[in-house]
Amino acid sequence: MCLAIPALLVELRPNDQAVVNLGGIRKEISIALVADVQVGDYVIVHVGHAIGVIDPEEAERTLALFAEMAQLAPNPAPVVPA
Repeated sequence: MCLAIPALLVELRPNDQAVVNLGGIRKEISIALVADVQVGDYVIVHVGHAIGVIDPEEAERTLALFAEMAQLAPNPAPVVPA
C-alpha cells in the first residue's frame, strides 16, 4: 500500500531535485521518477519522491478532502491553505 499526497511543484533544482509546497510547507523532493515536470505542476509525493503527475483539479479536490478530514478530527490541527 502506498500513501502519497499531491503537492505543487514550485522550484526545479539540479540533479533531479525540486521543491514542492505541501500545505504551506516547502519540501525538497526527488523528481527522478517523473519525466518533463514543470513549475506549477501537481505531483504525487511518496516518501520524498514524486511518483506521478496529477491533474490540478483532482489535486485541489484531494487537498480539500484532507482539509475537511482534519477539521473532523477530535483535536484538529490547523490547515494551511495551499
